[in-house]
Amino acid sequence: MAHVAQTAQSTQTTQLAELDSQRVDKWLFHARFIKSRALATKLVNARRLRVNGEKISKASFKLKVGHILIFELNDRIMVIEILGINPTRRPYKEACLLYDDQSPEPEPQQDKTQPDFLEKPFLREKGSGRPTKKQRRETDRFKLSALDF
Repeated sequence: MAHVAQTAQSTQTTQLAELDSQRVDKWLFHARFIKSRALATKLVNARRLRVNGEKISKASFKLKVGHILIFELNDRIMVIEILGINPTRRPYKEACLLYDDQSPEPEPQQDKTQPDFLEKPFLREKGSGRPTKKQRRETDRFKLSALDF
């Protein structure tokens, strides 16, 4: 009987120890920013997440209350301060209590007279031909630098 009480007490202390820190992927999932832990892990492994200004490349990084997360989500830069850690995924209203959203306001949408699909596609100048290898490398570097915010 004493062994059962001791085991229950040890599980409570391990649960409390988990509440002061939590894995990044798990926190993103519990705070309902990402739909699954697998997607959250992919975001972190792609080095698209910063914690207190430093890029994180491991999903096992332990977050604590007070850390600042910066990442891109749906073409918007998110700046999130962690206010709490939850051991389970809870409803949206409870998940909102885990963070303070300090993200800049999204840019207002320009009022367009035509939808995007009706606009003319980008055309190269006549006679310029295919891009050279050097131009393709520059394009690739530009695209990669756009991902690195």
